[in-house]
Amino acid sequence: MKKLPSYSPFILLLVAFAAIVGCKTYSFTGASIPPDVKTISVDYIPNRASQVQASLSQKLTELLKEKFVGQTNLTLVSKEGDMRFSGSIIDYRTQPVAIQSSDLAALNRLTITVNIVFENTKDEEKNFDKKFSRYVEYSSDKDLISVEDELIDQINEQLADDIFNAAFINW
Repeated sequence: MKKLPSYSPFILLLVAFAAIVGCKTYSFTGASIPPDVKTISVDYIPNRASQVQASLSQKLTELLKEKFVGQTNLTLVSKEGDMRFSGSIIDYRTQPVAIQSSDLAALNRLTITVNIVFENTKDEEKNFDKKFSRYVEYSSDKDLISVEDELIDQINEQLADDIFNAAFINW
């Protein structure tokens, strides 16, 4: 039996790395981005919900920009990117859930719904105009104002993940 040279694991690793780098659309985040797509633009996401929370639009817009730039190799441009995101917040509400026998809610639910328009200028079949909705429940013994910022941050993270997945991972 012939013994392999000691450098064979290094060569195997090098070949595997070359195969990964050679894939045109591979990303370590799982994003599938064609090599001809270089830029991304994210328009300000205005709050068109009947109940408006002052910082929600800015927080969501900035989080989307950070996520897209941080998890892809795309360059953020102010307008006319190869991939373009726009939309609006269409619902922001809190409602009681988990009603107890005393007709009091044990939990309240904060729900945020956004409508996102995604345009892929390089592959129009990937375009979408879609609603994304997420919620977080919180104890009814807490005042919404005292937990609102934390809940918004949690929901925005979930929404950003959903939007990212829909645009780049094709879920």
